Amino acid sequence: MSIMLDNVDERLGARIKIERELRGWSLTELAKRSGVSRAMIHKVERGGASPTAMLLARLSGAFEISMSTLMVRAEMQEGMLLRKCNQPTWIDPVTGYVRTHVSPRSSTPVDVIDVTFPAGKQSSFPASSYAHRKHLVWILQGELVFIEGGIRHEMKEGDCLELGPPNDCTFKNETGEECRYVVIVLREA
Repeated sequence: MSIMLDNVDERLGARIKIERELRGWSLTELAKRSGVSRAMIHKVERGGASPTAMLLARLSGAFEISMSTLMVRAEMQEGMLLRKCNQPTWIDPVTGYVRTHVSPRSSTPVDVIDVTFPAGKQSSFPASSYAHRKHLVWILQGELVFIEGGIRHEMKEGDCLELGPPNDCTFKNETGEECRYVVIVLREA
């Protein structure tokens, strides 16, 4: 697996700052909208901290874009072909989950994300991460528990779930084996 880790924190931080400034928001305004402390946002924007999945989800939710869109804007160039060696990969510093953006950045409003989720880990995302877009979660290998609001979905290899209206969600791997799944995001065109 080719992992692009060179300066990923700096690129993400720079993109977050660009998104904030495009909206004319101060650090304080983004902190208020996202629930992330002003100090942490400043640290991330400078590339001085590795953002967690939850932090990225909160910030992208405040921007009203998906975490995938934020990552694509930070990592990718336009084009119809995205070779495996150029697919941006990010590792969550808390859970160790590996997220690879597979689809090229283009006018097609679809993002395809390949995730390898370690055994015994969980990651939660606020409802704002799922607003203004449709999501499918397709299990390629292993088992995943997906909690959508108050509904628990126990998924196995080959299962595919379409998410309902935006809810706080949790991905859980309750097994002793890693799980690999694909998230397909349909963005508003």
